[in-house]
Amino acid sequence: MKWFERRGVIAIILLPLSWLFRLVISIRRKLYHWGILPSKKFPIPVVIVGNITVGGTGKTPTVIALCHYLRQLGYYPGVVSRGYKSQAKQYPLTVTQSIAAHECGDEPWLIHKKTNCPVVVDPKRVRAVETLLEQERCDVIISDDGLQHYALQRDIEIVMINHDHGFGNAFLLPAGPLREPQSRLQSVDFVLHKTNRANESYGVEVTLDSLYQLRSNEQQLMTDWRGVRVHAVAGIAFPQQFFEQLTKFGMKVIPHQFPDHHAYVAGDFEFGDDNPVIMTEKDAIKCRAFACDHWYVLAINARLPALALEGLKSRLARMYHEQ
Repeated sequence: MKWFERRGVIAIILLPLSWLFRLVISIRRKLYHWGILPSKKFPIPVVIVGNITVGGTGKTPTVIALCHYLRQLGYYPGVVSRGYKSQAKQYPLTVTQSIAAHECGDEPWLIHKKTNCPVVVDPKRVRAVETLLEQERCDVIISDDGLQHYALQRDIEIVMINHDHGFGNAFLLPAGPLREPQSRLQSVDFVLHKTNRANESYGVEVTLDSLYQLRSNEQQLMTDWRGVRVHAVAGIAFPQQFFEQLTKFGMKVIPHQFPDHHAYVAGDFEFGDDNPVIMTEKDAIKCRAFACDHWYVLAINARLPALALEGLKSRLARMYHEQ
């Protein structure tokens, strides 16, 4: 358990800084609302997929699923991202399969790979959108994260919540995990819950059920892995969920936890035996250059709730009808 999931000594000590943080973000949001700080409106719908907490809430698989859904409806979605921990020499950066994941960031590279949608990375999301519209035929913009990036005006806000972790101790940063007060949820369009349980009205069912070899992409039958001892590698926000999922599949898991967005090197995988190594897609994209034949990837798939999809479809149709 991370310290900010409970109201312990550290959280209480940091609470005055949380009050100051709340004051700063409140003033900042009002400055954008009053037009004192500049923001830009675009002629096509902008959809924000964000959160009000730090840590993994399933934004990236949700963005991927949204891209596929919008394509089915006949739209041409484009994606913008800050590119967390990207090492690009200059921005904006258009993501292609020829650039390394560390240049653009883990999530943008994965989104582009799994959707083939145009993706532009830039800490200034307005500039990223401008680049997308200059280079590509897009009629919907999806921002991966950016709920608090008010320089980019938005038409639809989708907030993701991790069903298992919720709001932690319910304190704002740095005493807790909240980027904004919980009252912020009252002003967004959709609140979706990342869950591994089906049939929840606004639950995004995130499943880890597709295994493939990293070097060859050869698919594996999950039933063949029961009783197999594996090294499970995870550099994500909540690695325990990944380890538990492999255990549910019947594997004998040797867990290896790394920091979120860890930059892997071959030496990280010197485990002293030839047992298979299984990792997340987010980790795997940084390991292709030195991957071995016994390394495998467990893919993440997100199933979006029908109520939210219908609501999004109606909102977009209405926006284009009103133009």
